[in-house]
Amino acid sequence: MGKVLTIDLINQYENHLYEEEKAKLTIEKYIRDIKKFYIFLPAEKAVDKKKVIEYKEYLKNHYQVSSVNSMLVALNRFLEYAGWLECKVHQFKIQRALFCKKETCLSKIEYETLIKTAKREGDIQLNLLMQTICSTGIRVSELQYITVQALESEYAQINNKGKNRVIFLPKPLIKVLRSYCVSNGITSGPIFITKSNSPINRTTIWKKMKGLCKKAKVDERKVFPHNLRHLFAFTFYRAEKNLLRLAEVLGHSSIETTRIYTATTGEEHQKLISRLGLVFDSRYKNCII
Repeated sequence: MGKVLTIDLINQYENHLYEEEKAKLTIEKYIRDIKKFYIFLPAEKAVDKKKVIEYKEYLKNHYQVSSVNSMLVALNRFLEYAGWLECKVHQFKIQRALFCKKETCLSKIEYETLIKTAKREGDIQLNLLMQTICSTGIRVSELQYITVQALESEYAQINNKGKNRVIFLPKPLIKVLRSYCVSNGITSGPIFITKSNSPINRTTIWKKMKGLCKKAKVDERKVFPHNLRHLFAFTFYRAEKNLLRLAEVLGHSSIETTRIYTATTGEEHQKLISRLGLVFDSRYKNCII
């Protein structure tokens, strides 16, 4: 019997991922990506290398290459689970970006504007939440580990993606969060919670940050939780110039992932090379600066 992709097999793989203790969001993404492939297949749902290559080309024509590679990772891992190793395909090669786009990079000045605007609008929770992510470099999903107990010990014990790491909290952050807890009667557990005392979720945070953009007059393309983590990483690297240490703080397994966070804007690079003094004009004796 040939290889046939069924919903039952996808469900079995989902259970396998749970048993492997993969993160909930990782499982959801993998299953979503595999179901995309299932929908792409003809009615008989037969799988072979040719079909997978056709699917790869289809993705390339409909998504950004980075997104395609992410979907292919999910599919290849499923193919490994199913024992269909001969059907696996290569990801597209991408030259690592040396620069981040200015129109999508959040600057420190813009970040400060967002913080001040949230305070002016009376949303102290959002104000402190953004400061917490940006001053520690944690992922938005790791906010749940910023607890009253963490304030007492002055560090948070993060358990995410099967890895544990310790994040020390800045003294000024500890001070303002303690005051916030006293004002809001938060005596234990996560600090950033809803009215029903459950940890605030990423969707709510994302919507609140987007809602702040117009009031702060900051381009909404730059405003989302992960860009706060990016700003932390970029600022940390500029101060320390230690990529290995930054990788540890961010919780990255690969230093290549960390390199993405250290990219400057093209404009900054242009200013730097313009100051090198390596262009001469024959009309002048000296190098143009």
